[in-house]
Amino acid sequence: MLKPDRYCAILIGDTRKGQHYVPLSHFVLDRCLRNGFALKEEIIKTQHNTKYGQRWKAQAKHFQFYLIMHEHLFVFRKPKRDEDLSRIRYSVYK
Repeated sequence: MLKPDRYCAILIGDTRKGQHYVPLSHFVLDRCLRNGFALKEEIIKTQHNTKYGQRWKAQAKHFQFYLIMHEHLFVFRKPKRDEDLSRIRYSVYK
């Protein structure tokens, strides 16, 4: 269990299913905010020279979709029990 005023980070990428974009990162962000975490940072990590990069480029061209070339690194903080969250109201669940 994470102690109050401590941090955790989650690295997650999005995917495709049935040739449609599945925003897994959005679902994880929403779940963490709903569970009381405050978003401290979001870092977008680009992906270069991946193992299956060439294969996916051919598939993307054939099936007419854009490659997903990034991952999200969410850094969350667990607020203190009686902390006033009004100053960070846009980084927590309302």
